[in-house]
Parts: sequence; C-alpha cells; structure tokens
Amino acid sequence: MNPKNKSLQKSFLALADLVALNIINLALLFHLNKQTTDFYLFTIFCISSNLVWMVCSYSSSMYQNNKLSNFRRLATKTMGAFIFYNCFLIIFAYFALHKFTNTYIIFDQLGLASFLFISRLSYILFMNYLLNTSEYKKKIAFIGSNKNVTRLIEYFRENHGSTVIAGIFGETCGQNQSIPLLGTINDCVKYAIDNKINEIYSTLSPTAHPALYQLAETAERSFIRFKFVPDLTEFAGHAGRVEFIEDTPVISLRNEPLADVSGQIAKRLFDIIFSSLVTIFILSWLLPILAILIKLDSKGPVFFTQLRSGKNNIPFKVLKLRTLKVNSDADSLQVTRGDKRITKLGAFLRKTNLDELPQFLNVLAGDMSVVGSRPHMLKHTLEYSQLFDNYMLRHYTKPGITGWAQVNGYRGEIKEAEQLKKRVEYDLWYAENWNLWLDIKIIYLTAFKTLVGDENAF
Repeated sequence: MNPKNKSLQKSFLALADLVALNIINLALLFHLNKQTTDFYLFTIFCISSNLVWMVCSYSSSMYQNNKLSNFRRLATKTMGAFIFYNCFLIIFAYFALHKFTNTYIIFDQLGLASFLFISRLSYILFMNYLLNTSEYKKKIAFIGSNKNVTRLIEYFRENHGSTVIAGIFGETCGQNQSIPLLGTINDCVKYAIDNKINEIYSTLSPTAHPALYQLAETAERSFIRFKFVPDLTEFAGHAGRVEFIEDTPVISLRNEPLADVSGQIAKRLFDIIFSSLVTIFILSWLLPILAILIKLDSKGPVFFTQLRSGKNNIPFKVLKLRTLKVNSDADSLQVTRGDKRITKLGAFLRKTNLDELPQFLNVLAGDMSVVGSRPHMLKHTLEYSQLFDNYMLRHYTKPGITGWAQVNGYRGEIKEAEQLKKRVEYDLWYAENWNLWLDIKIIYLTAFKTLVGDENAF
C-alpha cells in the first residue's frame, strides 16, 4: 500500500477518534445542562481530555502505519491508550470534587469504549474485505535466500495476510524450507507471467548478478513490479535504515528513534514528569529517613558521587546513596557478590535498588534518563571499549536508572566477556527499538523484579 494512503488512513482514524470524543462530551453537556451550571469546569475538562487523548494515543504508537492492518496489535495499542486515558479521568474526578463527575466519568468511559470497539472492528473488517478483493490481493516471489528474505516473509505473513507468497528463485531455499523453490533466477520472469505473480523481490546484489538488470526491465514491460532489496549488512554489519531527503535516498547504519527531535522531546517530558512525581511523593520523605539510617549504620557521607560515562561519552557525576564503607578503591574496583566493603544497611539498599533513588535528581538535571543503558565507571568504559567494537554505541543515548539489559538479567557484576556482550546487545536493541511504551514496560518489570527479588541484585 502506498505510504501516502497509509498516512491518510492514520490521519482519518486519529481524526475520527477526536471527533467521537468531542461528540460524547457534547452529548454529556446537554445532559449536564439539566443538572449543573458549572460549565467552566466542564470546558476545562473537554480541552484537557482532547490533549490527554492525543498524548495517550500517539505515545502508544496506535496510529503507526504498519500496525493498522493487524487487529491484535491495533486492539492492544488502543487498550493501552484507553487505560491511560481512564487514569486521567479518575484523577480529574478526584480533584474536581463535584457531584456530577462520577456519573460523567462512567458515561464518558462507556461512550468512548463503545466507539473504540466498534470503530476498530469495523475498520479491520473493511480493510480485510478490501485486501482480499482481486484488486488488492497480490502474489509475490523472491530471488535469493538470505536473512532479508526471511524478514520479508515474516513481515508479509504477520501484516499482510492477503499476500500470497509463491516461492523463491535461486539455487536453494536456504533456511526458508517452508517456501517452495520455483526455479533458477533466469526462470523468474517467465514463471511470473505464466502464474500471474504481481511483484518480484530480488535480495541479490545486481553488481554480483548483472543479469538482474535485464530481468527487471523484462518484468516491468510485462507489468510485473521488480523490486531490489539492498543488504545493508554487507557494509554496516547489521540492519540499517533508508531515509529520503527530498528524492535522495540516505542509508543510516542503524535505526535511532531517539535521534529524532520528536522522540527526544517525548522521552524528556516523560523523564521530567515521572522523576518529578517520584521526587515529590517518595524522595521527599524517604531520603531523610534513609540518610539518618546510613549515618547510624556507618561512618561517612550519606551520598556517594562518582564520574560515569554519559551520553556521547561525556562524563557526569552520578548520585547514589552510600552502600560501601569509605574506601580508596571505590572508583576503580567493581563491587562483587559478598564484597566486604558493603555495609549492613548497604546490602539491603542494593538488594532493593533504594540506593539508586537519588539518580532521579540526575534525571531532572538532564544527565540521565529513567530508562537507558546503565552508566559504567570511566575506567570500565575504557576497558570494555577495547573488548567490543560496538560497546561505545551504547553512549549514543542517555544512561538510565534501569534498562532493558537489567530487566533481562544482565545487571551487576561482570565476570565473563559473554555477560558484557549480551548487556551491550540488549542496550543497542533498546536504542534501536525505543518507544514510550517500552520505557513503561521496563519500569514495570524493574518494580516487579524488585518486589519478588532479583538474584543479580547484591
């Protein structure tokens, strides 16, 4: 489907949601007209509800183009946005303290939930009907068998159920044994004409296979779309991304959602809001208590500061509650399991992650993010960068209080090179797949692991 058409679908669905939300609000306004004259409060709510819904829906990536044709994904994203929108309704009702709010909230929830269910179901049924008509249904084939073919097959199966995968042209099907081998490369155009194949995707390099140019011209003259799929791993070592500046294609070595200004703003706003709430409702009373306990437990300062590697490898002072006895090796020696430097209270603080709480102040200062790769000591950054070529890539983003590697079991002491390698892989995966919902998921998993106990926390 043409990207412009996908964008139009996205815009139409987003507009329909906002129109429905305001129709529900107006309908309730007529109902409220008989019960109350507090239209000022109602006006504030209407404006706020629109803004909150836009933030919730776009933060959940609900209108993301490649998700719209998948009912399960669309339903999941819609449910997530609706749940967070309900949180806003409940908070508004709590602070409004007006007699009409409870009834209003219930009808607003029911009205929006009904519309979302009916609209999503209707949209999916309509799209499935269109995609299964002869005009939109298409048959495709591939030239070559490699990772790109595997990824394309998975994509079409998951997102375009109406697309029929005829098979593969080449010497072998490779790891795609479930797809039939249709013949050699030279057979592809004749087979496509005889079997009404609409599109051919070539994952082989035309430089290595010059005959592909002639095959492409023959296919196009026969009204068969011939598409080349570049293998960026040939020079990048991993999957890259193709962007367009006007009509000029630009290849990036990696996908970086946080390289976009919109992503940076969204993440920064989330960090400020979340850290402010933690600071106001938790740090304001818990830190003084912990400070007193630390002073009673051992001699030394309450806080421990240390230079760590930040974004773009710029050092910053990380702030933690002191969990070790004052020692001269704090900036060079990694804490190990059963480390004799750990104080009695420090063992509890480290096990429960309470020693990391002051880092929310680092987040507010802009040095850290709530979620990101954990910052390492400068000494370790130098050592680890010499072990793995991709290690420094984790510094493209701000370090975090918690991260994707940590919730997947890669935290704490690093004993083997494989542990560091896996940690870097998870950190890079996070940077290339970031979205606000992933941040929320990681925060939830961090809290859950803290409550049930994490064997890697010591």
